[in-house]
Amino acid sequence: MFDFNHLHPMIVHFPIALLFIGFLADAAGIITKKEFFSKAGFYLLILGTLGVAAAYLSGDLAGEGVTEAGTLKQALENHEDAATISLWLMTGVAVVRIALVLLKKYTGVYKWAAFVLLLLGVASITRTGYYGGELFYKHAAGVTLDLGFGNLDSQNSESFEEDDD
Repeated sequence: MFDFNHLHPMIVHFPIALLFIGFLADAAGIITKKEFFSKAGFYLLILGTLGVAAAYLSGDLAGEGVTEAGTLKQALENHEDAATISLWLMTGVAVVRIALVLLKKYTGVYKWAAFVLLLLGVASITRTGYYGGELFYKHAAGVTLDLGFGNLDSQNSESFEEDDD
């Protein structure tokens, strides 16, 4: 059966990259006033927000098998809380941006407001990623130790028993 613990780390990097590049594209669009960058930022925001939802769901599945105790419990709760905030914030940012684009109001003050909201969303994603990194690097959550010896099967056990004679 597929281990969902491996799915989450494979997914989370996509929304991080998409949203950071989308933010940079929006910044370039504001600075250069070129529509190409604003459109690229818009599409990257949508894809990145869908990625946030996928990362959140895969993290929820991966977290079901983790035993929460001590400092790991607090670190996991920090990551989960940050992920929930990021999911709702990025969903809100995407909905606002879609509405502004559809209503043809993505100009002037509204453009700057959407940019600031995206900045807050990217900061929230950064915070969530930081807590996820702490889980992995500081607490070794999801890490299994395999020294390459594996389990002895019955055939190998018998050969060891024969050597004892």
